[in-house]
Amino acid sequence: MAMTESSVHPALWPAPYATGAVEATVTVPGSKSVTNRALVLAALAAEPGWLRRPLRSRDTLLMAAALRAMGVGIEETVSSSSAAAPGAEVPDGGEAWRVIPSGLHGPATVDVGNAGTVMRFLPPVAALADGPIRFDGDPRSYERPLNGVIDALRVLGARIDDDGRGSLPMTVHGGGALDGGTVEIDASSSSQFVSALLLSAPRFNQGVEVRHTGRTLPSMPHIRMTVDMLRAVGAQVDEPETGGEPNVWRVSPSAVLGRDLTIEPDLSNAQPFLAAALVTGGRVVIPDWPERTTQPGDALREIFTEMGGSCELTDAGLVFTGSGRIHGIDVDLGEVGELTPGIAAVAALADSPSTLRGVAHLRLHETDRLAALTKEINELGGDVTETEDGLHIRPRRLHGGVFHTYDDHRMATAGTVIGLAVEGVQIENVATTGKTLPDFPRMWAEMLGA
Repeated sequence: MAMTESSVHPALWPAPYATGAVEATVTVPGSKSVTNRALVLAALAAEPGWLRRPLRSRDTLLMAAALRAMGVGIEETVSSSSAAAPGAEVPDGGEAWRVIPSGLHGPATVDVGNAGTVMRFLPPVAALADGPIRFDGDPRSYERPLNGVIDALRVLGARIDDDGRGSLPMTVHGGGALDGGTVEIDASSSSQFVSALLLSAPRFNQGVEVRHTGRTLPSMPHIRMTVDMLRAVGAQVDEPETGGEPNVWRVSPSAVLGRDLTIEPDLSNAQPFLAAALVTGGRVVIPDWPERTTQPGDALREIFTEMGGSCELTDAGLVFTGSGRIHGIDVDLGEVGELTPGIAAVAALADSPSTLRGVAHLRLHETDRLAALTKEINELGGDVTETEDGLHIRPRRLHGGVFHTYDDHRMATAGTVIGLAVEGVQIENVATTGKTLPDFPRMWAEMLGA
């Protein structure tokens, strides 16, 4: 019988306690954010393309399965397999996906799981398909905001049945094309609303002009990532950061080029390993850390340095060293909200209070991350209070106990970081880390020399 993730790991996983300074090199798998954007762009291209070293996790496999259901060919190749095209060998020990675009069509059913990128990036793709595409997912996916994408697609010419919920489940009735044009949205609850419309926009008859009407736009690095990747496949994009109108993005209609793309390591998934060096006063090397990137995780270099570590970008990768002390921090995480759980875990072990600001939108993520972090750290003896847009953390001596994850991968890794310094922490459902970081428990054990 095949073993599932839940059968491999116990319901309560004992978080390893560090008895000394961590010294390790940790190779982090590819970026989920880059992989899923690359899959969408490759599926819309006019010619086949390659994704090298993609992340293979629940979220990316859901994206690949959804595109296959709509008619896209995705061939998986390992190392120098004979399936690789001449001159397109996969790097040693690596994996590559060859994406072969074809006519998008329904009927089809898409399982989004609880993946924001799948539930938001694919409805615009489905609008370009011939036939109905039904979207469904985990119970939590029904609670996550999708109205920004649904309402915008209707303005742009799509027909969507959602029974007026503005959320899943729903059916997109693809007509083979989409008019496009100008649309106003409030993306203050998720920058993915903007990225979703931009990614498919080159294939819209008129392209798209997206105007954000809300006050705050979180996670701007992810929109920069979308823009950079669009330009890499030949799209023309006007955006605020290159002299365009504030809070307005324009994508012209054009063909999408097939590309050969190597996926960067997921820098946000490097967070728990860097935190291990900080918490234990050790040293961790992350190979292939890019010199330039739009990934939000790159902000960890500055944030964790301010909290007591030091880092250097070398030929071996990013070398991060803890000093043996952890300092509190006052920081606006509005652009890098996904880093909040890991930073909160480290802050709970610091020598002074911390204030994490600008992340009210985390209440709408995989779970209400602000409420979850407050409850779980406090149940280990901590002193965390929610603010209007974040958390205030006053370090106290913590004790062991169960750290619940709420099916949220970043809650699981946050609890594991605390477990390095606090004996007896048990992580409920550590298998949820498979959403973006497959085999995390093994990686964690190997880092600790187990």
